[in-house]
Amino acid sequence: GVWRQTRALLFKNCLVKCRTKKSSVQEVLFPLFFLFWLILMSMMHPHKKYSEVPNTDLGTLDASLLVNLVVGYTPPTNMARQIMKKVAFDNFEDGIITEEYLSEEELQEASAFKPSNFVGVVFNDAMSYQLRFPDSVTTSSLYMESR
Repeated sequence: GVWRQTRALLFKNCLVKCRTKKSSVQEVLFPLFFLFWLILMSMMHPHKKYSEVPNTDLGTLDASLLVNLVVGYTPPTNMARQIMKKVAFDNFEDGIITEEYLSEEELQEASAFKPSNFVGVVFNDAMSYQLRFPDSVTTSSLYMESR
């Protein structure tokens, strides 16, 4: 029963493949062509390896750079408030100004009105966040791949 049906199905599939040589060849060659194409593209754009930067003492933080610095954050959860309170008062003597915003859109509007001294923090969850800087901040030229 089962063995005879399996053998008949296998024989039928072999006949179909022999009769449709063009599509059978395409089934084999297209994946090989795309694999070759991927290898060629990866060779044209090799990954850059950056050397390790040695540890250096950067000195003390210049507090004059942080005068009137405003750090806005969203969403206003209890965890975000605790983190921002710790950032504002535990790391700086005078503290920095923190403002909470209900949404990321409000945060972007506020950064448009205070572009010179505003930094935004968007909390994704309790363990991850994204920083939003104004357009006037210069970008690093060291590593541009991820941008």
